[in-house]
Amino acid sequence: MSLYQPEPVEISTRMRPGEWTESSLEELVTTYRAKILAMGAAVSEVLTEVVRNDDGSVSVSVSWNKGAYADEPEGGAFTNTESKVDTAGA
Repeated sequence: MSLYQPEPVEISTRMRPGEWTESSLEELVTTYRAKILAMGAAVSEVLTEVVRNDDGSVSVSVSWNKGAYADEPEGGAFTNTESKVDTAGA
């Protein structure tokens, strides 16, 4: 098992009131998702967050959740969980 810390992949922005419409927001999210998918992410690994603030501004974040292990099978469970302890000479 290889533990590694993948660099987070995130595309995000904040827009002030009046800088966006529902249509432009939808187009922006679609564009960000397409860019992350083009980097190799599976659809199930793409996380989208849109936060609408009380002042009329909006924050958009689309990120790629890569997981924590390089050889982690889908679903997060490892197939070889056998533990070997060397007791010779103990």
